[in-house]
Amino acid sequence: MKILSNEQLVAAYRDAEKQGTDKDWILMLKKEIRSRGLKPFRKA
Repeated sequence: MKILSNEQLVAAYRDAEKQGTDKDWILMLKKEIRSRGLKPFRKA
């Protein structure tokens, strides 16, 4: 995976989640976010 800053990673995750087209990409981004200890997830 291309090295992304934390801000870019969160933005990519949120964009992918809005589009909802590629579930594997969303899961990979979510895994990377959690491994970095970030919490950008919104409560529904």
